[in-house]
Amino acid sequence: MPTYTFSCNKCKKSFEIYATISQYSKLKIIECEHCSSNDTKRSVTEDVRTISSSVKKSDSELKTIGDLANRNRDEMTKDQMQTLYNKHNAYKETETPLPEGHKRLTKTKKVKWT
Repeated sequence: MPTYTFSCNKCKKSFEIYATISQYSKLKIIECEHCSSNDTKRSVTEDVRTISSSVKKSDSELKTIGDLANRNRDEMTKDQMQTLYNKHNAYKETETPLPEGHKRLTKTKKVKWT
């Protein structure tokens, strides 16, 4: 059931209403739970924050590996991302010698297929 967050302009407190969409659309005046004032305003930003933090797919709901990667990326801190980036790019800084008779591959020009 959706949660709607409101704030009272008189007492400056916030409160929530649990109602279905059809019940919410029928409500004309929202009364403050604390001071019974009708001077209330819906706090949409708080509702969005609640929705985005509460909606999380479980492992069984993930459809692709990309969904799993995106979920894990979103949970990482900037320090963790930087550590992972450094780990994956460390090999580029140090070139190990190749066995005799081998050479490194060079990047070729892109081929345009017609």
